[in-house]
Amino acid sequence: MLLSELLDAPELGLRLLHLAEDALDRPIGRLVTTDLLEPGRYLSGGELVLTGLVWRRSEADSETFVASMAGRGATTILAGKALLGTVPADLLEACRRHQVTLVEVPTEVAFADVTEYVAAAGSVDTGARLSASLVRQRQLLSSIAAGRSLDELADRISAEIGCDCRVITPIGRHVVPGPGELDEEILDVISRRFLTADRTPAVADAGGTPYSLFPIGSGLGNRLTAWVLVIEGDHTEWSRDYVEAVQELCAIAALDRARRDEGRLALRPLVADALALIESGAPHAEVATRLRQAGAHSDLPMVVAVADLRDDGPSEVAITLLEDVALTVGPAVVAPGRDGVLVALLPFLPGLPDQLRRAFGRLSPGLVRARLAVGVSGETAVEALAGALEEARFAHRVARSGSTPVSVVTSDEVASHVLLLATVPDDVRRTYTHRVLGSVLEHDRRTHADLLTTLQEFLACDGSWSRAAESLHLHVNTVRYRIERVEQLTGRDLSRLEDRVDVFLALKSL
Repeated sequence: MLLSELLDAPELGLRLLHLAEDALDRPIGRLVTTDLLEPGRYLSGGELVLTGLVWRRSEADSETFVASMAGRGATTILAGKALLGTVPADLLEACRRHQVTLVEVPTEVAFADVTEYVAAAGSVDTGARLSASLVRQRQLLSSIAAGRSLDELADRISAEIGCDCRVITPIGRHVVPGPGELDEEILDVISRRFLTADRTPAVADAGGTPYSLFPIGSGLGNRLTAWVLVIEGDHTEWSRDYVEAVQELCAIAALDRARRDEGRLALRPLVADALALIESGAPHAEVATRLRQAGAHSDLPMVVAVADLRDDGPSEVAITLLEDVALTVGPAVVAPGRDGVLVALLPFLPGLPDQLRRAFGRLSPGLVRARLAVGVSGETAVEALAGALEEARFAHRVARSGSTPVSVVTSDEVASHVLLLATVPDDVRRTYTHRVLGSVLEHDRRTHADLLTTLQEFLACDGSWSRAAESLHLHVNTVRYRIERVEQLTGRDLSRLEDRVDVFLALKSL
């Protein structure tokens, strides 16, 4: 019900004394009856205040009363003149100063009549809204059943409320792009506001333009994994019908999100199988086939990303976030690796590291105690995925040493033998390892002499006999004997730098 409709009610005979700007077309909020001098503490905004003026003892009281209610957002005073015989001029002046609408209630009209009229009109409005809402819900559900996309439904609600609706995720991925994608700077503001707002829906101010943000089923109880319905404008100024239409779109979008999540859940076992094949050194053709089954474009250049999210709830949050980021560039080919971290296989794109850094960086405001570390390999082909995975793991270890909430490290930022080995095809690495250490591996298999373990520790101790013996809990002479046996089997002299490097690289290629 609008204020203009209340003023037009002949049975009430209300008389308008002062009209604030745009007040006639403003929906009537809660009706509050009070005779307190300072009623503000009991108001929350938008109320019509019905008063018999019992609080007025002097002209100054009018300023106190109006300032108290206007300060809490009340919009209109319905003043009864039965007590004073008239509405005092000082009350009229106070309403003009504070832009509060003032309406006179005739002596013969009881306050109960006004209250009952507003309540009855509200019941009719509520029934009409519920009926309209039910029709709209049925139409939206029917559209979903008929195969309509979420984009089409968003367009429909956009046309109904006159504002463009789009759906994004906190990393800035557009699920429903609207008429055009938002600028990166606007996405930064929207994401930060959504992740840090005390409650939702919230309003983000991006360069003077307000955007209303409505959450869409986080599922995991975490805003990091939620979708966000973004609509230009301030929802606190919309009609109740518009807000209800938007909330219904949110409910439908949550159903669509659940459907998409189920599809990715079904693919996760295939991704895990593909990752296991890569880590086990399976034939490249078999790896490529499994990746295609999981939705990846295995015939194109790829990048491997390794990530973990520490101290922030269930691991499902982390994998959902990594899948979200993966979807910005291609299929969500993500699975847990053997060492507890998450592995994503992404299609290579120019500028991909910067794109990943910005997407992950938008999550920083929502990471209260958690830390997100991401390592990214360089461009690779399916034949060298195992090496790229090792490269990404090395970059991830560097990222974990960072102190910021989000740390993304690429292989370009680190220098190590790991990067050298990562560029070598898997079959070449296996051949090299077999030629250098094959006889040692075969000897250990037959005799359980632990030559390989002793060799690894000897090199880790920089060739120190005593430190290697202490670390292995062996006598120094035992270590010397085993290393001499390794030299005999490999034909290398481990006192020479060149031979030691050969053996070291072979060990790292295992």
